[in-house]
Amino acid sequence: MTAVRILDRLLGASELHPAGRRIEDLETPVPVVDLDIALANLVRWQDHLDGLGIANRPHIKTHKLALLAQLQVALGARGITVQKLGEAEVMAEAGLADQLLTFNVVGAAKLARLKALARRIDIAVVADSPGVVEGLAEAGRSAGRDIRVLVECDTGAGRCGVQTPQAARDLALAIDRHSGVTFGGLMTYPKSGTRARTAAFLEEAVAHLRQAGLEARTVSSGGSPDMWSSEGLSAVSEYRAGTYIYNDRSLVARGTARVEDCALTVAATVVSRPTPGRAILDSGSKALTSDLMGLTGFGSVPAHGDAVVYEVSEEHGFLGVADDARVPAVGEVVRVLPNHCCPVSNLFDRIVLVKGGEVIGSVAVDARGRSQ
Repeated sequence: MTAVRILDRLLGASELHPAGRRIEDLETPVPVVDLDIALANLVRWQDHLDGLGIANRPHIKTHKLALLAQLQVALGARGITVQKLGEAEVMAEAGLADQLLTFNVVGAAKLARLKALARRIDIAVVADSPGVVEGLAEAGRSAGRDIRVLVECDTGAGRCGVQTPQAARDLALAIDRHSGVTFGGLMTYPKSGTRARTAAFLEEAVAHLRQAGLEARTVSSGGSPDMWSSEGLSAVSEYRAGTYIYNDRSLVARGTARVEDCALTVAATVVSRPTPGRAILDSGSKALTSDLMGLTGFGSVPAHGDAVVYEVSEEHGFLGVADDARVPAVGEVVRVLPNHCCPVSNLFDRIVLVKGGEVIGSVAVDARGRSQ
């Protein structure tokens, strides 16, 4: 079955709500996803990983849609990545049974939810300390099955993770000694531009594990900014990327994607033209997010000379238009390319889908707000 037919089949099973036929008719602000672009992004990345012999485990926190997670798996992804238990629960309800949760599960309430998930699906988790492992082991014993645990490694991003390859081995041995869990391998989220250093860390950790009699069946890496580089992937068996399905202004600035590869924009209406070079949009930080991602402004409008949303308040977007570009009129709908598409998905209950240049309807953002 072709990628287009797979998408059409999934759309046919989805609950689409009417949203008009044209972008100009939409009630704004609202995210708009061009499915033709998103599908091309998914196929291109899947083909790339297939060529490298690396499994694809996409991060669904970008789109939070069961429809698109199902599409990613149907196109060849091994399973999905989730960041929080709430996302995992939503995706489990949608039949996505192979999941990796890349955030430490800590506390009695969350461990009880993990236990319930472990009884239903094949969910793997991460840990970076013995205390986290002990909680996971208890959850596994209560669930009646071993939960696969990957050791999270800090290879330069400076957030969670063990700090050395030797520490990775030691924690793996601790996992191996516990009932209720089984050692599944290594996981890292490298800092952009540090693939070579990350590879050295992972290769050394794998060597230490072998000396200790353990095998890292999975070595999971990720990140969209460096996704097209083949540097430093010698030890990697699966890759986690999320933003690539939509792409955004930050990835265009990094050279990872082109504007024409960006599937998600925010439709916004011009509500005021207080000065000749300024338009006010109905999309502020509650629609575009306040993420700068190292850029100037909070989004751009490619169709109007790449005009920049140079400031936001909660509900207002301040659009500055160059002298040689046409300033949109009051009542006109423009499409803003956000700096960072991932939080945009989480700001709205529904998104609008476009296919073949026409609006086909809106769908609920299934895992919106599921951040616990």
